[in-house]
Amino acid sequence: MILDGLTQAIGNTPLIKIESLSALTGCNILGKAEFMNPGGSVKDRAALWMVREAESNGSLMKDGTVVEGTAGNTGIGLAHVCNNKGYDCIIYMPDNQSTEKVSLLKTLGAEVRVVPTVPYADEENYQKQAGRFAKTIENAIWANQFDNTANRLAHYETTGPEIWEQTKGNINAFTCATGTGGTLAGVSRYLKEQRQDIQIIAADPFGSAIYNWITKGEPSMTPGPSITEGIGNSRITRNLADTQIDGAIQVKDQDMVDMVYSLLHEDGWFLGSSSGINLCSAYELAKKLGPGNTIVTILCDDGSKYQSTLFNQEFLERKSLRAGHVK
Repeated sequence: MILDGLTQAIGNTPLIKIESLSALTGCNILGKAEFMNPGGSVKDRAALWMVREAESNGSLMKDGTVVEGTAGNTGIGLAHVCNNKGYDCIIYMPDNQSTEKVSLLKTLGAEVRVVPTVPYADEENYQKQAGRFAKTIENAIWANQFDNTANRLAHYETTGPEIWEQTKGNINAFTCATGTGGTLAGVSRYLKEQRQDIQIIAADPFGSAIYNWITKGEPSMTPGPSITEGIGNSRITRNLADTQIDGAIQVKDQDMVDMVYSLLHEDGWFLGSSSGINLCSAYELAKKLGPGNTIVTILCDDGSKYQSTLFNQEFLERKSLRAGHVK
């Protein structure tokens, strides 16, 4: 197949059996290889859909500017799409993200504004700063990935159908972490339309409110923070609201680190922290459901953006973490 340019190369990623975890559990644990998107992450899908929606409704026109607040991967996806379509790209990032993401965004030509990390309730939160700044520029949009439901629509129209087709409908559960909520919400909506008995399970790091919201009905924060980037949230976004979710699994940072290093040394996969959280959840879910089940998760991105953090021994030691293997 010959694809017509960058935007057609977004999506249709392989679904890959994770051999070691499948053997340990007797389940088929499958990972959607989103690191194979042009921008290297699952966020390429949302980036393209948000830009397309802005084009279609007339809020983004020729030579316009896309502004966004992001932990990194959505910004990277937007930078690629903006380069392809001729838009400027301005990214606000909190200062607790890996230096690799900042460097990559600058290499891609985005203007990067790193701001102090503060809670969403603070008016100086990176997302709110991005929204305010976009209003000061003519022919500019704030992508607003957390509450722009074009995000979840991307996964309803592409990721969910791809998983259904790739498994030939033989799927028992889907699990992934949420940041904006777009992936979980879009995939849930599609899969639940196909079969209501497919379990949708949220994976959540500590230092987030999603687990308590799902299990207790109250979005209260759990102890943290986590070293994971771009997942977990203190609020329920428009993307995540009204989504059918059957349960949640909470994952400790040390378990995530063990998982990532185990997959690197035993299977050869070089994955980021969000993928580690997702695979921990899939592994725990497989043990709960028992042999013979098929569980799908998202391999959000690879490990290349986390060499200064997740794959840096000094960083791990400062966080009282150690490299290890899943047990």
